[in-house]
Amino acid sequence: QVKWKGKDLFDLVCRTLGLRETWFFGLQYTIKDTVAWLKMDKKVLDHDVPTEEPKTFHFLAKFYPENAEEELVQEITQHLFFLQVKKQILDEKIFCPPEASVLLASYAVQAKYGDYDPNVHKRGFLAQEELLPKRVINLYQMTPEMWEERITAWYAEHRGRARDEAEMEYLKIAQDLEMYGVNYFAIRNKKGTELLLGVDALGLHIYDPDNRLTPKISFPWNEIRNISYSDKEFTIKPLDKKIDVFKFNSSKLRVNKLILQLCIGNHDLFMRRRKADSLEVQQMKAQAREEKARKQMERQRLAREKQMREEAERTRDELERRLMQLKEEATMANEALMRSEETADLLAEKAQITEEEAKLLAQKAAEAEQEMQRIKATAIRTEEEKRLMEQKVLEAEMLALKMAEESERRAKEADQLKQDLQEARESERRAKQKLLEITSKSSYTQSVNSSTTALPTDLPSFNLISESLSFDFKDTDMKRLSMEIEKEKVEYMEKSKHLQEQLNELKTEIEALKLKERETALDILHNENSSRGNSKHNTIKKVS
Repeated sequence: QVKWKGKDLFDLVCRTLGLRETWFFGLQYTIKDTVAWLKMDKKVLDHDVPTEEPKTFHFLAKFYPENAEEELVQEITQHLFFLQVKKQILDEKIFCPPEASVLLASYAVQAKYGDYDPNVHKRGFLAQEELLPKRVINLYQMTPEMWEERITAWYAEHRGRARDEAEMEYLKIAQDLEMYGVNYFAIRNKKGTELLLGVDALGLHIYDPDNRLTPKISFPWNEIRNISYSDKEFTIKPLDKKIDVFKFNSSKLRVNKLILQLCIGNHDLFMRRRKADSLEVQQMKAQAREEKARKQMERQRLAREKQMREEAERTRDELERRLMQLKEEATMANEALMRSEETADLLAEKAQITEEEAKLLAQKAAEAEQEMQRIKATAIRTEEEKRLMEQKVLEAEMLALKMAEESERRAKEADQLKQDLQEARESERRAKQKLLEITSKSSYTQSVNSSTTALPTDLPSFNLISESLSFDFKDTDMKRLSMEIEKEKVEYMEKSKHLQEQLNELKTEIEALKLKERETALDILHNENSSRGNSKHNTIKKVS
């Protein structure tokens, strides 16, 4: 509305977002290539806002926390900071080394996609995602597939982290970057030397224009007595009167106003952090703790249900596999039984034929013997007849001997076939017995399988009804939760050490693919600081 002040518009945005930690944010606009923030007590249309329609304001974080995990209470606050810091890193407004960029990208993927699943998150699923600064991509001879492989390797290790946890891990790493939360302004000292002024949650810092990572000198907020400006000249008076007053000039009066706004806001928050929390903040933190505990318990419950379902499904699959195995064994036993029966029938038929042949041969042998006896009894009148008769007798004796041998062989073969028949019938009896055993096992397995398969349907439902979301927090629950949080802190320290080792491994691994000629000035400065063991916080302590 035309009469609205800055606060009216700002409050409307905060209410729409459900945001209560409003002191970190503001509405930003641009006028004549200079950034400005909407004043809360001034009418919106009285600001030097551009005349074109529609008038555009950006809802952004104006002030940054010293420690994101301790200060950012609401989940929406954490999410807004995550989105803004991620965009600043991708737009290269915050310098981020390559190995840290890969790690931050893996947490961004966890926040967006949830737990890694190789069946869902297949090769190329990050092809359309903007996850790394272009400077990092151009610095190495690596394909998008190679970057995705390294991001995915770390993404897989973040299993079990919810979206808010992954975003907080992102902020905890990003807040240690040298350019995180720093607003830079071009200034000149009394000698006319061009410098940069950096304003952040810790204090004021003076930089060389070519080195935004390492300040030449720092003024922590608790060591500054007064800050003022007159026209374009800005004055910083240290608390220690022995230290000289620092004066500098900016290019525009509007810039001095902006610097003073940021100084006042950051100093107020700096002092506020060192006092007891207000009732509003205490209430918000208590609600956040309860909500975190509720979510933790809900996640544990869902994890238990998931585990029970997985175990039931594994048991069901095992029983089904065993049932199929028993069915196959039963089929094979049936086939073996049928083959045994066929073999027994064949052997019985062959034995019968052999026995009949043996009887027939025995009968022929008896007839031959009778013929021989008849021939011997017959009187032979002439010598020629006698010789012929002797020859016939000899032939008859040879034939009778052969018949006797053949009869004996056939008798033995009949005995052997009877023995084979007896063995075949014994094999048939054993096969029938085994088939009965398998059939009894199959019926038992089917009954167990039916009862086990029904198990998942009896488990608690995944539906989040209102009754399942109410919890009674007792003292013992809170004590246990406190112990779990303390345990998580210890585990986090161990993970941090492991994380640093992984970062160093990745840095060493991709170092061979680096194109040295594409290194920017900030890359070189960061490498020098790392080799000296300098970090953001110990550098500020040295130059304060």
